[in-house]
Amino acid sequence: MILTTWNQLLQLPAETSSLFEKIKLFWINSYKSDRIAFAFELISFIFTVAASLTLAVNAKDPNMLIIYPFFFVGSVTQCYAAVRRGAAWVMLLTGYFAVINVFGYGIAAGWY
Repeated sequence: MILTTWNQLLQLPAETSSLFEKIKLFWINSYKSDRIAFAFELISFIFTVAASLTLAVNAKDPNMLIIYPFFFVGSVTQCYAAVRRGAAWVMLLTGYFAVINVFGYGIAAGWY
């Protein structure tokens, strides 16, 4: 079933010949299929990349009280987008990330 869905996704119009056009159509189809989910995925991407970049730049002594909230926003917004798209495993994984980010923030803040 998953392979069938994936094959259907990759079946592009015959006039689509270049790799660039295929990638462009992939993004357009993602946007058109659910514009709200697409917006939440974009927010997730921005916050998660910002958190990971901050973590990488400050790897010797990261301030996790700043990093965890960014990862939390990224995981919650992706979790919601996954629910909208019906992506069960993505929802489960990003939901887990959201919970772990709350726990990690509590550890970094000295709450427990």
